[in-house]
Amino acid sequence: MTTTTPLRGISEIRAFFRTNQTPIYFVSPTAFNLLGIDRWVRNLFYVNYFDSFEGTHPRVFVPQERPYREFESMEDICNELLRNREVNEEIARRGPGGKAVFVMFDEETEALAAKAGLEVALPSAELRHRLDSKIVTTQLANDAGVPSAPNTLGHAKSYEELLALADEAGLGDDLVVQTPYGDSGKTTFFVKSRADWDLNADALVAEELKVMKRINCAASAVEAVLTRHGTVVGPVMRDLTGHPELTPHKGGWCGNDIFPEALSPEHRERARVLTQRLGERLAKEGYRGFFEVDYLADLDTGELYLGELNPRISGVTSMTNVTAGAYADMPLFMFHLLEYLDVEYEIDVEEINERWAQSSSVDVWSQLIVKQTHEGVELINDAPRTGIWKLDDETGAVSFRRWANDWHSLQDESEAFYLRVLGPGDYRYKGADLGVIVTRSRLQDENDQLTERARTWIDGINAQFDGTALQADDEPPHHDALAFKSA
Repeated sequence: MTTTTPLRGISEIRAFFRTNQTPIYFVSPTAFNLLGIDRWVRNLFYVNYFDSFEGTHPRVFVPQERPYREFESMEDICNELLRNREVNEEIARRGPGGKAVFVMFDEETEALAAKAGLEVALPSAELRHRLDSKIVTTQLANDAGVPSAPNTLGHAKSYEELLALADEAGLGDDLVVQTPYGDSGKTTFFVKSRADWDLNADALVAEELKVMKRINCAASAVEAVLTRHGTVVGPVMRDLTGHPELTPHKGGWCGNDIFPEALSPEHRERARVLTQRLGERLAKEGYRGFFEVDYLADLDTGELYLGELNPRISGVTSMTNVTAGAYADMPLFMFHLLEYLDVEYEIDVEEINERWAQSSSVDVWSQLIVKQTHEGVELINDAPRTGIWKLDDETGAVSFRRWANDWHSLQDESEAFYLRVLGPGDYRYKGADLGVIVTRSRLQDENDQLTERARTWIDGINAQFDGTALQADDEPPHHDALAFKSA
């Protein structure tokens, strides 16, 4: 769909998307990250592997033929979908000129998308992979004047070599160590003793390491879109990290709270400025479109540090796209689409950022990523349905209330939307993604502890699962189906 006259301002852009003729496919294990964008963008569809909606969502396509595969990544699942006969028939049925969007993809994905007649509406896999390295991110941030927590880069083949690296940089002996590529805390290691090193040495000795001083911090996230007119910055939200009720990974991301006071006014403004600096630096690398930044607010010094950069749609996109600011203008992801559709447009990025920086542009939303936290493998016999669930404040009981195709219709904090990932016939095992809980209330307190309401929701949803334990010889291959906030 080509326009000859530039779209001027948000109103004309919104009208453009309401009449969009270009098929846009979000290919991913589930519709989670962009669920609800179909309310804004005509001809946007979700092509998924997991049947979260049991065939009831009009924009979700799940092929019937989905034989069990040993998936090791989201890329594997996306490639499996693009090879699927039913998926290719569905794409062909809607006509040529379609665009494809992914959270994670590789060079094989790009080739399969092209074979299906789709253009990938994202920066290249090669560029994204390079920028995804925590080592490269740190170097680019340094160039842009965006500070990281006190750190050094290097290799260590022993605990003594790690301490020597840290000592040279003045980092002390209570350390956070990261390898270049990782997923939701799985490759972030907390090393305070030789025992900690010995436990994780196999994952560290062959890698270039980012070694950081462990700081007393509050973790936050913000998303942005690098457009031809500048970097549009979304709202800041707090991360939920490492809660054992939700994830078996100590440093693992497991949800978000978005609320007006997620950071102090000074830190919110600082995050906006630093994110724009990162956008300008990424532009020099040829990047454009969506990216997510994690920040660490040092509670002892007041400094705001870069945590990491994710050059992609992320697990917090679901929250970014539902805030009051998004409804006043339009979801942040639509600015990304403008960069990859055949359209000229004009926007005042500075005006949009000033508007979105106001606390009135942020209301209260939270999400919990529910993983299997205990050992053992089970064949799932029953699982909670996708839809709106109700929490009884007097009894603490959680019950299914009504069907829904996203979380936009939640009425108050007594309701939550549950998005099913694993259902009957799937296997669950330690670390498996079970589903997502979205509410209109805060689920983490000022001390970064889960609220009682959060614990009640987690217990209530987990209680809906029923499974048959498998013996060790019968265990199927494990796979990470969803790297929601892939790091």
